Amino acid sequence: MIPAKMDTKQKLIDTALELIWKNSYGSVSVDDICRAADAKKGSFYYFFPSKVDLAVAATEESWQTSRAEYDRIFSAGTPALERFERLADWIYQSQAETARKYGHVCGCPCASLGSEMAGQEDRIRAKVDEIATRQKRYYESALRDLIADGMLPPTTDVKIKAQEVYTYLLGQFAVARIQNDLDVLKRDLKPGLLRTLGANANPAAAA
Repeated sequence: MIPAKMDTKQKLIDTALELIWKNSYGSVSVDDICRAADAKKGSFYYFFPSKVDLAVAATEESWQTSRAEYDRIFSAGTPALERFERLADWIYQSQAETARKYGHVCGCPCASLGSEMAGQEDRIRAKVDEIATRQKRYYESALRDLIADGMLPPTTDVKIKAQEVYTYLLGQFAVARIQNDLDVLKRDLKPGLLRTLGANANPAAAA
């Protein structure tokens, strides 16, 4: 059984993640979070010195929730190119589920928070950057396998290419949220991601 104090802490994290993701950091107050979490303000400050500290914890929680999917999608037993295709499918499916729940496209929680607050709160910027680094490690591993399979030139810089993939995905999240349009992801996400990779299904052509 989860201790009451820890249960309250988790409720605050989950509530902050939900409210900030579907709205924005600036529009959500500590009072809003406490009210939605059915927690007293004293409990909030017992666990978190500030809203920034809670936002950092919520951002980490978002990544921990996604990490199991990344582990599944980027399993070494899955062909390297298929890993990126599965990533695109999962992103669309998860965004569709979120849109049904909240009534609008929410985009990536880390990207949304980072773009809003990175210039104002360095701890938030650092946490978002840390999570981006973790994501790019998955991309780099799959890119190395694409090179080993002869689907990318051996001169490919996997760090630069992983950054390009990350940047492309960020842009797709942003456009879908701004336009409130899932069709952007359904239509463009996977083919654009494959173009960004530049992988060739014919190994001889990449040699």
